[in-house]
Amino acid sequence: MQRRTPADLKKVRTQAIGERKNKVGIAQFGRPSQKGEGFSNFLDSLPDILAARDFRAVVDAVLRAHRAGRPVVMAMGGHVIKCGLSPIVIELMDRGVLTAVAMNGAGSIHDYEVSLIGGSSEDVAEELQSGRFGMARETGEGIFSALTQGAVNNWGYGESLGRYILSGDNPHRELSILAAAARHGLPATVHASIGADIIHMHPGMDGALMGEATFHDFRLLCTVVSDLGGGGVFMNVGSAVLIPEVFLKAVSVARNLGHDVSDFVTVNLDMIQHYRPRENVVRRPTLKSGTGYALTGHHEIMIPLLARAILEKL
Repeated sequence: MQRRTPADLKKVRTQAIGERKNKVGIAQFGRPSQKGEGFSNFLDSLPDILAARDFRAVVDAVLRAHRAGRPVVMAMGGHVIKCGLSPIVIELMDRGVLTAVAMNGAGSIHDYEVSLIGGSSEDVAEELQSGRFGMARETGEGIFSALTQGAVNNWGYGESLGRYILSGDNPHRELSILAAAARHGLPATVHASIGADIIHMHPGMDGALMGEATFHDFRLLCTVVSDLGGGGVFMNVGSAVLIPEVFLKAVSVARNLGHDVSDFVTVNLDMIQHYRPRENVVRRPTLKSGTGYALTGHHEIMIPLLARAILEKL
């Protein structure tokens, strides 16, 4: 077997540091933020590097879309509501920044329970032992009453529940994202996966009613997505599987029907970057035109920061 000898590093060729291309320079460095200088100056103090650069780019994309009258869509998982962010999402709707919202079935349940009792998110591990997990009577009765009434008017899941909350006597309805959408006349879609949500276990569960309502909303989302081309923004916040899959299909439907869904911006914002959001939100839809961004962080910190940055520059 041939004996190997160590490489002779004296023969390595070097070059002057001035000939090297650097990806980072001091012009991109951050600076210490000063007390009392204001939020805009704090944003300007961040480094123009990596995630801070992407954060600014997302803010700018939303502002461009808003000023050009292009759609800004926020889709979300249930944790956005469980983390206490409904007032911030609603403010973005009130200020005309968000033009549509979408959520999974869990999101609609948390949204309704918050409007009804001012709280949500039961202790799953504890309640599961007794078979009481997910069995809150008023939650199922309220949502199915909303869907039943909405079916008469050919409304989807999101609009039916939003109108039901808005027109009812739920004491905290001002904190409902779906009610805010109904108040503003904005598209609000709910995408349920039958068997995945607590109300699907209830005695009043109607698979045909639920299926038709959420299918209506899928088709509505296809229409919303068809208008994203030319500078729109689609943000997925906290849904690792369902919303990315639904969004990808909506993009395909929109393009299949002849809409120019190109040159737009997608954003996935979550605590962990998963496969489906990375592929189905950030990369695939913008592969030939447009830009996708992935921002990583806890919702309860990142969403207030993003909203404040956007509103600060309006």
